[in-house]
Amino acid sequence: MTPAAVMLVALSVAVVVQRLAELRLATRNARWARAEGAVEHGAGHYPAFVVLHTAWLAGWIAEGWTRGPSLTPAWPLWLAGFVFAEGLRYWAIAALGRRWNTRILVIPGRPLVSSGPYRLLSHPNYVAVAIELVSVPMVFGAWLTAAIATMANAALLLFVRIPAEERALRASAPSRT
Repeated sequence: MTPAAVMLVALSVAVVVQRLAELRLATRNARWARAEGAVEHGAGHYPAFVVLHTAWLAGWIAEGWTRGPSLTPAWPLWLAGFVFAEGLRYWAIAALGRRWNTRILVIPGRPLVSSGPYRLLSHPNYVAVAIELVSVPMVFGAWLTAAIATMANAALLLFVRIPAEERALRASAPSRT
């Protein structure tokens, strides 16, 4: 196997393992949040994100594989973008603690989190995902997957997810901690 093929397989496995671990954490956190009285908002759009992320994963693997597989000349920069995004994402997850989830689960009356990256950004996890959706495919020159996933993610976030989350948080959390 070529070094590019090894990198494609390794990064694919790493992302799949990461996503499965995050879904497990989200399930555990959802159980806790619901026991604390959390209310779910925007459940109807959740499947669209599942489809988007599944298609993104399959897309960059397939596109990267059919292109050679090969690494783009700028692959170290794209990989650094991915590593940066993962750092930002896990900083956000750590700041939210048990309140982190892939769903919009809000415990009424709890103050909003304003520590960690939330001191700087309203939605650091979404910034991390946006960087990830473009950087990982571009390691392998999978520009079509990067472009489609980035546009679909932006539309879902800007017009559906963030407005639903902001409404839910405004209605349920009176102050920041």
